[in-house]
Order: sequence, then structure tokens, then C-alpha cells
Amino acid sequence: MKTSFAVSIQKTQFGAIAFGESFQDIASTLKSLGYEGIELAIRDPQSIDQEKIINTVKELELAVPAIGTGQAFIEEGLSLSSLNNKIWEKAVARLKEHILFASHLNSIVIVGLLRGNLPTETEKEKRNEALERFKKALIDCGKLAQKKGVKIVVEPLNRYEVNFLHTIEETLQFLQELGVDNIGILADSFHMNIEEVNLYQSIVKANQRLWHFHIADSNRWAPGFGHLDFKPLLQALQEINYQGFISAEIIQKPSFLGAARQTSTYLKNLLSELRLI
Repeated sequence: MKTSFAVSIQKTQFGAIAFGESFQDIASTLKSLGYEGIELAIRDPQSIDQEKIINTVKELELAVPAIGTGQAFIEEGLSLSSLNNKIWEKAVARLKEHILFASHLNSIVIVGLLRGNLPTETEKEKRNEALERFKKALIDCGKLAQKKGVKIVVEPLNRYEVNFLHTIEETLQFLQELGVDNIGILADSFHMNIEEVNLYQSIVKANQRLWHFHIADSNRWAPGFGHLDFKPLLQALQEINYQGFISAEIIQKPSFLGAARQTSTYLKNLLSELRLI
């Protein structure tokens, strides 16, 4: 299994991700630490130097396994389930920009926070309408992604960050109803530790619909700095013959370099023990 590290291209309020003024320096550091990939978090693909990023990862021979979209929600309030037409249309257009950029890097596009939040359970009619808007957005964007050879993954997030699709089982059911073949699941050990009854069984249940995997410890620090036992998780990935990346989306403590080095060393040792490298 290959490893990657999540990096933000633009300044962000989201703390569980690396950011530096020089993308070249961060990417070079990750390469030197043995990472095979670099996951990109991008608020707006049109506001970055796409050519420079593409050239940098090619020169360093780093894959870009996935591109995150959550900053568009955090920084701008864009939402694929919004009942506000302008916000919804802008969110859909933004996701399409991510898909177009991803097509140049053979990357998966992540839909996590960008899905937004639904109205409360007491507002059943509005809640159903918002959910339908989310489905419509995914179907529309899924068609573009299919044309461009791009996959999309929906990430189950914990209840303190969003108010729907918290577990892998819920997300699998949602995708089955959606019926779009090129939309799968991203599982994140941090969120799973909060929401899943059994992390191992949840991964096995996701099976061939699991296309990307985020790793972080129970406190969202690097693996080994919390109390999660990652061995069963990697064994579950092995059982389903997972072919994607293990990507660290973690708080940069004690520092970017410290977090990146700890993650790399921890994963190399564990993957070696399990004979997965």
C-alpha cells in the first residue's frame, strides 16, 4: 500500500492539514520522507497556479491520489445541499472545477464538508428537499467526472461536523440509492473512531466501494500519538484487497515535519510487519 500526506494549496481555517508558503518545499520534504503521494486540499482550482502544481508533482514523481473540496464550505459556505439557489449553483460549479483539475492528475475528488448540512429533523419537507439537491448535484457532477475519467468519493464525517451520512453503512445505502457507478467512499479513521461500532467490520463492509483512506489517530494527531490500534484497520484493507492510498489528514503537531516523519515511520513499520510493502 502506498502512502500520501494531505496538503493545503491555500491558507485555510482547517487545522488538520499542512500548509506552507512554498508548495515545492513541502512536496520535496514529503518525497524525502518516503511518501509516494501528496493529497491536495483546494478551495478554488481557478485561483491557483495549476500548471506549476502539475509540473512540481511530475518532477518529484509524486502521485496526487485525491483532491479535497471542503475548504469551499469552510471558507465560503458553499454547499451541495443548500436550499439557496445561488449557493447551490456555485457549489456545483466549484465541484466541477475540481473534477476538471483532477482529470489532469488522475486524482479522486473528495466530497466531505462540501455536502453541507440538512435542515433539522423537525423540518422534514425542507430536509428532504435539501437531500434531493445533494443527490442532484452528485448525479450532475458524476456525469462530468465520468466523461473525464475521474472518480468521486463521499466521506462519512462525524456528527460534530455534519448532520448526515456519518457512517460507512449509511453512506453505502445512500450511494446504492444514488446509482452512480463512479462515486464511492472515503473512510477516515478519525471519524470512524467516533461513529463506527467496529472499525474493522466497517471497512470490510465498504469492500470494493472504498476508494480512498484517510489515516489519523484518535486525537487527529499523527498515528501513534493517540490510542487507536491501526493494525486491524490495515488488516481489513488487506482483506478487501484495497489498492488505493493511505493518506494522512492530521493536525500538524508537534510540527509539519514532526507529524510527517512520525506518520511515515509509523506506517512503514506497520506495513512492513503486515508484509504490505
